[in-house]
Amino acid sequence: MDTAKTLLNKYLESIRDPKAAAALFADDGILELPYLSSLGPTTGAQGPAAIEKFIAGLLDKVPDFKFKDVQILIDTPTQVFGEYSVEALVPSTGNVYKQMYAGRLVAANGKIKLLRESLDTVAAQKAFTAAG
Repeated sequence: MDTAKTLLNKYLESIRDPKAAAALFADDGILELPYLSSLGPTTGAQGPAAIEKFIAGLLDKVPDFKFKDVQILIDTPTQVFGEYSVEALVPSTGNVYKQMYAGRLVAANGKIKLLRESLDTVAAQKAFTAAG
């Protein structure tokens, strides 16, 4: 059975394949980005189908979205905390989305129960706002 660290690494590596990334979540698993509320109504998703749709929507906005520079800071069999970054063009604005994420993953029965990610909302807002 996959540990929390293994699940996080699989998720980060498969982010460009929404179906594969979403399949790592339990039926009631949650992908949560609580600090995104300032950028719109969607702050996450629950269940593999909703998570797949959420990730696909992100890739529609940032086609080259890919995690890099992964650092695992806390690692237990059922929980892991790490930092990882993204640097990719947002075609609709011409801005670069440069972001550092901090993620806490909780695992149960070899699936992701919760992945809560925090990020710099100011950097996100700048990347997704057209100059003008």
